Amino acid sequence: MSDSDDLFILEDPIFVNKELLEISHLPEEDRIVGRDEEIKQLANAVNPAIFGQSPSNILLYGKTGTGKSLCAKYVSRQLVDTASEEGINAVYAYVDCAQDSTETQSVQTIADSVNTEENDIYIPDKGISTATYYKRLWRILDMHYDVVLIILDEIDKLEDDDILMQLSRAGEAGKIEDCKIGVIGISNKIKYKDRMDERVKSSLCEREFVFPPYDANQLNEIMSARSDAFREGVLEGGVIPRAAALAAREHGDARKAIDILRYAGEIAQSSDMNTVPEDFVVQARERAETDRFRELISGSTPHSRYVLQALTILSVDNAGNGAGDIGFRTTRIYDVYEDICRQEGSDPLSLRRVRDLLKEHAFLDIIEQTRHSGGSAEGSYTEHQLLEDPDVVQQVLEDTIS
Repeated sequence: MSDSDDLFILEDPIFVNKELLEISHLPEEDRIVGRDEEIKQLANAVNPAIFGQSPSNILLYGKTGTGKSLCAKYVSRQLVDTASEEGINAVYAYVDCAQDSTETQSVQTIADSVNTEENDIYIPDKGISTATYYKRLWRILDMHYDVVLIILDEIDKLEDDDILMQLSRAGEAGKIEDCKIGVIGISNKIKYKDRMDERVKSSLCEREFVFPPYDANQLNEIMSARSDAFREGVLEGGVIPRAAALAAREHGDARKAIDILRYAGEIAQSSDMNTVPEDFVVQARERAETDRFRELISGSTPHSRYVLQALTILSVDNAGNGAGDIGFRTTRIYDVYEDICRQEGSDPLSLRRVRDLLKEHAFLDIIEQTRHSGGSAEGSYTEHQLLEDPDVVQQVLEDTIS
């Protein structure tokens, strides 16, 4: 074998600061594009916190990749810095509710993130009751902070409203005395509020903002603002405009646009090229869509994938008949699902359970469900339409269904 140094790239010919293209990266203000008005509105809602007063509770709506989390984190970080200049001790905590979906997980994450080394309050990962986590959280907040902002990202993934009730009424219930709490809830689902407990709704939904999708010009600016992730001269002139046009036409999602740009660079890197040509954008888009969808269904059960495969087969088979604009009834999907189960040597689940699995896919925005009234002859029924590209879904399912 040749020298071990040959195994590794010592100087990357494509990227110079790849972190700028990571979704988790929180950019500086001059890299946040197309959200000036939303940032101003958010800052106005939480502005009282600078003076140690209660910030407004906020709900942010909008499709994935429209800058909701980015703006919420940025405004919270700026508030903490500005409040400090005014002699106010502020802090913010971030909870990914898709990961911490239970009340216990969420309150543990909040307590752990605001805890300090200056006290002897211990926040274990597990092993104590939810009530004990709350008691320790209240003690930490009253001992160390004047204001806390709590960002609940993908708030619609919470199992129930219990933590929202606790946070929104902590002061009123006398749980905390010296610290003010503000909650920023973030959801992709505009109708999320409709299923909230009325008591929570009245105390939590003080301000609501909707983030629209980015247009092609904004996506172009977003990617241009991060183009220094690449070495100078590496990107061909048409790469960013092409990626922006593709992303705007399909979804207006900045995350996907940035993913496309990063994948284009990685394709060039794996091809031993010193530039990123425009042709790589289409390949990068296909890879980004496939990887995103694979991640989305990575934890699903075999039967959940069989149900999705059934809808995909119907969508592909009827592509020439306007299937992109129509849905398929549950019973029709079930018939195809039974065929798949037979092929896989698996006993099919009941029709009722398949309905539940379809609801789960709708919750993940993989499919869209529409209720119809068939009149006295047919009664009401539900149609299911695949929102993802059928070719992408089919490719991923072929890789995951053995």
